[in-house]
Amino acid sequence: MRVHLIGVCGTGMGALGALLRQAGHDVSGSDTSFDPPIGPFLEQAGIQCFRGYAPEHLGAGLDLVVVGNVIRRSNVEAMEAERLGLRRASMSGALRELFLLHRKPLVVSGTHGKTTTSSMAAWILQGAGLEPGWFIGGLPKNLPGGSGLGRRSVTAPRGPFVVEGDEYDAVYWQKEPKFFDYVGVGPDDVAIVTSVELDHVDIYPDVATYEEQFVSFVRRVPAGGLVVCDAHDARAVAIVSREATARTVFYGLEGDAVGEVTPTWLGSPGQFEGAQSVDVVVAGTLAGRFLLRVPGLHNVRNAVGALAACVEGFGVPFGAGGRALGSFEGVARRQDLLGVPGGVRVYDDFAHHPTAVRETLRALRAKHAEGALWAIFEPRSATACRKTHQDDYTRAFDAADRVLFAPLGRSDIAATERLDLGALAKALGAKAEALASVEGLCERVVGGVSAGDTVVLLSNGAFGGLHGKLMAALQGQRLTHQDAFLILH
Repeated sequence: MRVHLIGVCGTGMGALGALLRQAGHDVSGSDTSFDPPIGPFLEQAGIQCFRGYAPEHLGAGLDLVVVGNVIRRSNVEAMEAERLGLRRASMSGALRELFLLHRKPLVVSGTHGKTTTSSMAAWILQGAGLEPGWFIGGLPKNLPGGSGLGRRSVTAPRGPFVVEGDEYDAVYWQKEPKFFDYVGVGPDDVAIVTSVELDHVDIYPDVATYEEQFVSFVRRVPAGGLVVCDAHDARAVAIVSREATARTVFYGLEGDAVGEVTPTWLGSPGQFEGAQSVDVVVAGTLAGRFLLRVPGLHNVRNAVGALAACVEGFGVPFGAGGRALGSFEGVARRQDLLGVPGGVRVYDDFAHHPTAVRETLRALRAKHAEGALWAIFEPRSATACRKTHQDDYTRAFDAADRVLFAPLGRSDIAATERLDLGALAKALGAKAEALASVEGLCERVVGGVSAGDTVVLLSNGAFGGLHGKLMAALQGQRLTHQDAFLILH
């Protein structure tokens, strides 16, 4: 089959292109630029890459055109596909039709923890010998990429396929969440709901609208399936308890406030030789212990949820799941240690929502009790750049000793709707400062840190190249663009 992807350099679209190539399809794609790491990745995968958009990229003989969710109806290739009457699909629709219909999906949904929980689940299933497929919005360090076909034949009987279920909309003609396409494909789908907290405020104007997407998602899980839910999250619990027709399993950590819900899976975290040890009680009986190398209670929570879904939904033995978690190395851009130049630990993290910022900083403070913790934050997402969570951000940085804010990453937001960084810095007191440029941030960090300190760069984007600039400055040498890229990736 010949497939063309419009907007191929998106994280999800590139992963889909790689999946299509693994399945033996002839794939081409177009986008405005093909910078590292996605450009070289696409070429190495054997995808024909067209720079820019042009009608002639949609030649004769195309069987399917996949349109990314950043593409507008006015895009010349989108218009040409419609004019020619070519078969079209969204990314999520193509994933459903070409891969999920022949598999048993495990869909990880929720505002927080999707990427890590999906990566853990895929690694657990892999360790149990079930050869899962996976489609994850990040780069799991244990797996060869963000997507994988798993069993080589997509028609193999109902092998597992792990999907990170994004609640953002699918494509311009299908303004509903991608994760709607990932469930209801078979009689026994498995879903995880990690959390429900207002996000993507550019398309969901209020909490009620956002929650309604999860209500519809949970309803779509078939009656013969399974919904695994974090008992610690009151909104998620309310939705799952009220709306699910599938069997439900709740998980949590010892000491959680869980209301009237009793978690079937309960993790009790501790410490063991530099790792987190977790004793797990299932239905009141001690099932065993696993070790976890990635830090933070939020990651313990992610691990217990992933383990519960794999054991309850796919029959993975507890011991095999625990051993897999013990060797789980994490995900790129999630508490990702870039290096220790001059004795200063420099981390990269994707956190941008205030809850994610708070949990990331708590985890790093617990992991590195010595030295000062510097939080360098770039508000870049549609949610982070708005004042929706202004008050929440004042509490998100409690664990940090120093906090530096970069300018807002978006200029198209009305002044009355923007996050007020000056007010936020003032609310945090003497430890916080808003700066006007990436260069200013770099100078302030280099001039203030000491050996033994920890610096974490918090952004869901490239942060203006700050990662490479800061590493170069701390190492006392100027790096090339390619060197900086290698450090970051």
